[in-house]
Amino acid sequence: MIKYLLGTVLMLVFCVNLQAQKLYSITGVVQDKKGETLPGAGIYLSGYTTATVTNNDGQFNLAKLKPGSYEVVVQMMGYLPYSKSVIISDQSVNIKIILQENTVQLNEVVITADPNREKNLQLFKEFFIGRTPNSAKCKILNPQVLYIKYDGDHRILSVTSNEFLVVENKALGYRLKYMLNLFEYNFDTRIVYFSGLPVFEDLKGSGSKRRTWLKNREIAYAGSPQHFFQALYRNKVEEEGFIIYKRIKIPNPNRPSDAYLAAARARLLRKRKSQVIIGSIVTDSLNTLQQLANLPKDYTSLDMSGVSTDTLVKQMYPNMKTINYKDELYVMYTKEEESIGYSNTGHYIMRPLTVPNYEISVVQMLQGPVSFYANGGMHDAKSLLYEGFWAYEKIGDMVPMDYVPLNKR
Repeated sequence: MIKYLLGTVLMLVFCVNLQAQKLYSITGVVQDKKGETLPGAGIYLSGYTTATVTNNDGQFNLAKLKPGSYEVVVQMMGYLPYSKSVIISDQSVNIKIILQENTVQLNEVVITADPNREKNLQLFKEFFIGRTPNSAKCKILNPQVLYIKYDGDHRILSVTSNEFLVVENKALGYRLKYMLNLFEYNFDTRIVYFSGLPVFEDLKGSGSKRRTWLKNREIAYAGSPQHFFQALYRNKVEEEGFIIYKRIKIPNPNRPSDAYLAAARARLLRKRKSQVIIGSIVTDSLNTLQQLANLPKDYTSLDMSGVSTDTLVKQMYPNMKTINYKDELYVMYTKEEESIGYSNTGHYIMRPLTVPNYEISVVQMLQGPVSFYANGGMHDAKSLLYEGFWAYEKIGDMVPMDYVPLNKR
């Protein structure tokens, strides 16, 4: 089972009174370390399609913004990408941004020969972009900006970059610029984690292409974590097509603890070394210990009595809500079915015979409570671990945080 640790740092927006909501701006100036203004710098809001460019005086203006917490991302050729958190409460905000020169040249990356780079790059594409039909239509335009490292001792593949990674998504009609802070894949736990700042740009296309993109975006959004947490915030989970059960883990009484197994193994190895007992007996005993270690640590049981969102969700602050729970959430999206292709990816979640072929995801809380916002954004990027369909869909199926479904426009 491949798991996906929620870590993509998305734009987080507070939800306030929509009837009499004032709009504000983020303005500022972009300079180099010498104080010279920089015209032509790209200014973006992470997770959104909102963007602008600095004028001849290095100034910019991001207008018509609701109160909330924003991540401003800056890109300019020859300089390192830059990001700054900005909070808008009851007035517009003005900031000064100083960019640092990017001294790393592309040919320096090429000089560092790595015979395993292509293989590891393919693994990164699979676990970062995904293996869905939409992911198959994605292409990384500048893989040379990626620094790929494999830690053989801990069996961890890590990828970083000091430039925007550019992914062209011809299925959804986006060009995604992603400031990749960190990507990690643990070969032992099979857990994928990545974090960064995504910036969306619409691709240009004919009318028929745009209609196809709009349809594909609608499908990508439906049933996604973004959709689920937006529905959870509005207390409209069932109306939006979600059903929540609990998955409970029960310890396996037939499997000894890891500490016991390790101690028993150490005792047998000491006895074999001191020849207290003959080798064949030690070998048989070690094989028995290994068989016990291979047993599952726990069994899972599904509580199908349902989860009340009134008890699951609390509102401790005006502009965000929190969830806190034991065990794991077993989330079913009833308006779409899992495909045969998905079932063969290793993400498949076992279901009772009485449960239809709905899209199923399991959400494990690593540390609670977890806060989330009206747009579905999470306050803590490392707070939730996904299994199932939500672990299957990754960057290739991501839509901006300001995406609005056609039936709600």
